[in-house]
Amino acid sequence: MPSENNVRYISNLTKDTYALVLAGGRGSRLHELTNWRAKPALYFGGKFRIIDFPLSNCVNSGIRNIGVLTQYKSHSLIRHLVRGWGHFKKELGESVEILPASQRFSEEWYQGTADAVYQNIDIIRDELPKYVMVLSGDHIYRQDYGHILAQHVESGAKMTVSTIAVPVEQARNAFGVISVDDNNKIIDFHEKPSNPTPLAGNESHCLASMGNYVFDTDFLFEQLERDSQTQGSERDFGKDIIPAIIDNHDVYAFEFSKSSKNASYWRDVGTLDSYWEANMELVAPVPALNIYDKDWPIWTYQEQLPPAKFVMESDDNRGEALNSVVSGGCIVSGSTLIKSVCFSNVRIQSGSAVEQSVLLPGVTIGKNTKIRKAIVDRGTIIPDNFVIGHNHDEDRKRGFRVSENGVVLVTKDSI
Repeated sequence: MPSENNVRYISNLTKDTYALVLAGGRGSRLHELTNWRAKPALYFGGKFRIIDFPLSNCVNSGIRNIGVLTQYKSHSLIRHLVRGWGHFKKELGESVEILPASQRFSEEWYQGTADAVYQNIDIIRDELPKYVMVLSGDHIYRQDYGHILAQHVESGAKMTVSTIAVPVEQARNAFGVISVDDNNKIIDFHEKPSNPTPLAGNESHCLASMGNYVFDTDFLFEQLERDSQTQGSERDFGKDIIPAIIDNHDVYAFEFSKSSKNASYWRDVGTLDSYWEANMELVAPVPALNIYDKDWPIWTYQEQLPPAKFVMESDDNRGEALNSVVSGGCIVSGSTLIKSVCFSNVRIQSGSAVEQSVLLPGVTIGKNTKIRKAIVDRGTIIPDNFVIGHNHDEDRKRGFRVSENGVVLVTKDSI
């Protein structure tokens, strides 16, 4: 157990911290799932949105001053933030503010992650924080940010990067890869390299940036100003800011496992396969991600809905769900749901069987329909006697997208 003095020390650090959540990402590798919503607004885990995880981490860590930077197709995201996160009281020293791209310092929209922060530099300055956290808004994980803040201050770092060990193949062309010395000082950084540098003594893994950073506020402002004047910069933390400062400033890596609320659980969910897999993990008897922890709740907006209902009971017409996550407002009528995640207000009609699938809110599945290993987008109505996921050649002929690992994406437009 941490001592009372240590808890108070971290509490003081979090009160002096302003968090900026980067939530403007398009998520193009998710294809039609992000045609009309930003990746951070994408549904996850039966009732949440991806953005709820970094925001809940902030609140549970004691960071109550938060800005959310939005840009790409942000209507769904902004609506969710207003409904679910608009109750903070500025007069009590807490707020979740939406910071859309508004061309405050240039004629352009946000050009990169660093530019997104730079264009809001006056808003950050008004908050008078000692420290600024820059957080990715499109990953699933639980982390107590108080620990990275404590290491940042105690190490004397100007910038601290949250890191996690990942397989080299997973990091290839996907993550920023870091090399550190014996004191965890960053000595090399490459953004999305084709040949990631492996960890010493572990050739199969490398140290990846999670896209979460802590800065001394004045240092952050200096680097953003410098970068804004640098010709050829892409205005990005990974591509420009970090490589430019590691040789002449103290930039340290923080090990995510030291502050994780779920061991080494961190999911990028940036592809259809990884999104499907992360949702499927939740149906296990003891899931890798514990969303049931009362000491670390995941906050969100949810409608007031009636309980889920399972109706019909006969040998050949039974409403049941096995090893599944089912949210409020769902009705499973004379059909079977196996190893699936059902968001709110889903209807599954008689004679149907759904296996290993993710059904987003408002999906309706007709009678005698068979679905296997699919993601069905919000509001999609699947007709009677339809078969999805059992024959991928037929799926493609119908116009459905089939992922590399055989996950079928079904949207309203594809039916």
